[in-house]
Amino acid sequence: MSVDLSTVDLSRVHMIGIGGAGMSGLARILLARGSQVTGSDVKDSTPVEVLRTMGAKVAVGHAEGNLELGGQLPTVVVTSFAAIPQDNPELVRARENNIPLIRRSDLLALLMEGHKQILLAGTHGKTSTTSMTVAALQAAGEDPSFAIGGQLNRAGTNAHSGTGSAFVAEADESDASLLGYRPDVAVITNIEPDHLDFFKSHDAYFKVFDDFADRLTPGGYLVVCLEDEHAAATGERALERGLTVVGYGSEAAVAAHPSIPAAAIVRTETVSENGTKVTATLEVAGQRHELSYELQIPGHHMVMNSLAALIAGVVAGADARKLAAGLSDFNGVRRRFEYRGTAGAGVRVYDDYAHHPTEVEAVLKAAREKVDAEGNGARVVVCFQPHLYSRTMEFDREFADALSLADAAVVLDIFGARERPVEGISSRIITDKMPDDMPVVFEPDFSAAPSTIIELVRPGDLVMTMGAGSVTLLAAEILTELGNAVEAD
Repeated sequence: MSVDLSTVDLSRVHMIGIGGAGMSGLARILLARGSQVTGSDVKDSTPVEVLRTMGAKVAVGHAEGNLELGGQLPTVVVTSFAAIPQDNPELVRARENNIPLIRRSDLLALLMEGHKQILLAGTHGKTSTTSMTVAALQAAGEDPSFAIGGQLNRAGTNAHSGTGSAFVAEADESDASLLGYRPDVAVITNIEPDHLDFFKSHDAYFKVFDDFADRLTPGGYLVVCLEDEHAAATGERALERGLTVVGYGSEAAVAAHPSIPAAAIVRTETVSENGTKVTATLEVAGQRHELSYELQIPGHHMVMNSLAALIAGVVAGADARKLAAGLSDFNGVRRRFEYRGTAGAGVRVYDDYAHHPTEVEAVLKAAREKVDAEGNGARVVVCFQPHLYSRTMEFDREFADALSLADAAVVLDIFGARERPVEGISSRIITDKMPDDMPVVFEPDFSAAPSTIIELVRPGDLVMTMGAGSVTLLAAEILTELGNAVEAD
């Protein structure tokens, strides 16, 4: 049923799937603001336990009685319509009692009301850019509220109810839910067709970003990456509609799009074994600065994300130099080039969430830059798990090309997530397209993957576990097996 969000009462909120990354973060904010929070999930988890310690009442398993965990029926029920079946007993009972049902994105929109809304959108880089923006603002003495799709390493959380005027959040385009927001600052990092199971066509996917730009509040800023042609084109169309648009990128990208005022330009970026030193010119909101800072997280894509964070922070009213200092201290987000440890003969293991060919390419290029800067002959070995049958079939050639940037690859079978298996389709459609002279293993046995990796690595190599599914669990197992292998020698 359609719900008028202006009438929603957040005094008693029940959340189905409360342990999810997005849901648990919003539950934290609700609890901090004094709401009674109840919820359910299919299993216990660390996020669920944390919410319980904060005062939430959470049931394991779904049952109609869960709606009265707080002693009476809730005033609103929050769910992910894509992930929760419509015959879920809690949803059924909520409908029977005419309790408003809203999406997680609707709840986020309600929580952001009254704040300066900084929303980060794009096919890739949302979580990293949102996290950088939050870290930079905090270093500049601000206390923004935020909701992030990943956990900030330093803060140890994915959401916070701050005392400052800004609310920083990701704007997820996967189901067009970003169109429910009213940003004061809207950042678009890049646009590349994805989630075609929902959008059905490339044009429909591109259009959602035009519509998102049109959601800007009067006087708001649209910030686009000029190194991405589709993001730049979105900015140019927005300019024609009378919106305020600024861009960021390299000197060449800025020159290629003269109609869009350049708010941030990279002058130099120097890669070392410790990170990337960046010098940039920032000119936005009446300020101009020449800035220098060093990113701990490698990769040109992270340099671009840092420029977006600087622009957003300055527009929010923060001091540019303090923002830059915050970027130098930023030590990343869980599962974004996350260092997991070193074992064996100096083999380092990192983990990353990359699950689209462009993301895989960017992360492996960053890994290559890192080992090349070290100059010790180390190789990059990737253990990749494709995510979704539809995405794998759509981009099999692109995945093969991206993974070929590594020196060796182990490719697990497809993590179907919400999709049913497709007969005759496996990750072989990727590995069969990879170079014959490259060590490539299709490993359908998940439990055998660590041993397969051990057979490929050499002393000093960099191993990257990569994907949006269960592959993250292998990083610890690989480290353990590396240690056991050394002891056996």
